[in-house]
Parts: sequence; structure tokens; C-alpha cells
Amino acid sequence: MKEMGSTSTSTATGGESSSKSEDWSELTQVCLINIFSRLALEDRWRSAMLVCKFWLQACKDPSLNTVFDLEPHFGSSSAELARWWSPDFERKVDAMLRSVIGWSHGSLTEIRVRHCSDRALIFAAERCPKLQVLSIRSCPSVTDAAMAKAATGFPMLVELDISYCYEISHESLLLIGRSWPNLKILKRNFMHWLDPSQHVGIVPDEYLNACPQDGDSEAAAIANSMPHLVHLELKFSKLSAKGLALICQGCTKLEYLDLSGCANLTSRDIVNAASNLKNLKTIKKPNFYIPRSVFHAERYGHWRLYDERFQTDVFRI
Repeated sequence: MKEMGSTSTSTATGGESSSKSEDWSELTQVCLINIFSRLALEDRWRSAMLVCKFWLQACKDPSLNTVFDLEPHFGSSSAELARWWSPDFERKVDAMLRSVIGWSHGSLTEIRVRHCSDRALIFAAERCPKLQVLSIRSCPSVTDAAMAKAATGFPMLVELDISYCYEISHESLLLIGRSWPNLKILKRNFMHWLDPSQHVGIVPDEYLNACPQDGDSEAAAIANSMPHLVHLELKFSKLSAKGLALICQGCTKLEYLDLSGCANLTSRDIVNAASNLKNLKTIKKPNFYIPRSVFHAERYGHWRLYDERFQTDVFRI
């Protein structure tokens, strides 16, 4: 980003040139807010806020803090992945989120972060009554306790992403479904538990092993409390045909359904259940190859049953 302290223009007439400097310190706060509204979040935090106290105060204006979206900054550098799962990084995300919540004065409508904690989420639930979008993917320290606070603190929520949050149980799903009648989008994806090698060395082993096992309990909670869903993602969920049938009976308004990696479902299960979804426009089915070492043949009776259960393309998350 170009230096924002001064600007210069040059003109050449008859071989002569002149330059004109403009003093940005004379700009009013209204002008600064208008300018800063055109900057990306990172440019405000890493540049504008650091220039002087007056600019910092302008960056804190509630109109500039109605949306807090860190999602574009995750996944940009593979070298940073392991650090994201550290307590120190979690504290930094919490501090940023708490700052924005305070500056917003209750006007925050969208939060998209990763690796925050219960403390930050509870802080948000107490101060963000207008929140409509909450995305807290990969938050190992967010638990049912914080989700219970969120259930009462975000009455206007429309979209929720709690993918890879393994400390959130089906009980929270049931509670938030009953508390948020406007909820239209739910993303509850899991890591690739069939081939966790891509996460080894990045995600702590104990967290990988904590993946929720009872997909049908979560499916029942969704089916019984979220009748207005139009978009549902359940990548690598362990739900069975029973759980899918419950969802398709309880969430009949679904237009988008992602079942990628749901290894316990057959093509027949999906076709039968989805017949209830008259508005369905897009459905993503399991589409990958599972090594024989993952499942013993006797689990399904014979290896040839894989012909029905899975297509043979390699699936990568």
C-alpha cells in the first residue's frame, strides 16, 4: 500500500515541473472514515491504525466495524498452519475480535474467524444483538457452554458455520435451532477422518481423535429444530441412512446439501432420502476411494459392496 501520509502530483510545462504536497492531518474524521471504508481490513489494521491517534480513532468508528471477516487470511500460507492451533494464536484472535466488538457498539452483523475461544464468543453474545452471520470454523476451545450463550445472544442469526469445532455437541445444535428461527444456512463439516494424514503435524493428535462419532444424534437435532434450512453442509459426517432420512423429513426447504465424505451412506440411501426435498437444486455425494486398510471387508460382508457405496475417484478435502 502506498504511503498515506502525503500525496504529490507533478506537471511539466515548457520543461518546468512542480510538486504539490497535501497535508492529510487536516482531514476531518468524516473524510477519514470515508477513505478508510475503501480499505481492506488488513490495510486498516496494519497501516492506517498505526499512523497516529487521530487515524486510530477514525478506524474505530462503528460504521467501519459492522463486519469482521478474517477468513480470507486463513489458508494463505501452509507454513502458518500449525501455529494457528497454538494457544498464543487463539489469544491474538480473541483480542482482535473483542476489540472490534467494542468498537462496533452493537452494530456488528457478521463475524468470520477461526481459532477463537469461549471467552470471545460469550463476549460477542453479550454485545452483538444484530449479528446475522457467525462463522467460527476450527475453534477447539469453543464448547457447548459458549453456544448456550450464543443461542440467546444472536436472535437474528441467519448463517452459522461451526465446522471442525469438535467440542460442540448435538445438544448445542438442538438449542440453537430452537433459538434461531431465521437460521437458513448451517455448515457442520468435519476433517477427513478416513485419511487424516493431511492433518498430521498441523492439527493436534488429541483433537483429531476427538471427532464426534454419533452423526445420527446431530442429524436428529438438525431435523427436529431447523425446519427453515435451505443450505446444509455435512462433509465427512458419520451420519447413517437413518440420520439422513430424518434431515430430509424435517428440513424440506433444503436447496443445497453437501454430503461429501459421508462414508456411511450409499447412493441408494441418498436417492431415497432426497426424494422428500422438492426444492433441492444441488446435492454433493460421497465421491472418493477408500483404501482397504481403512475398513475391514467383514464390516460390510464383502469388498464388492464398495461398488455400491463409493465411486472410485480420489477425494481430497
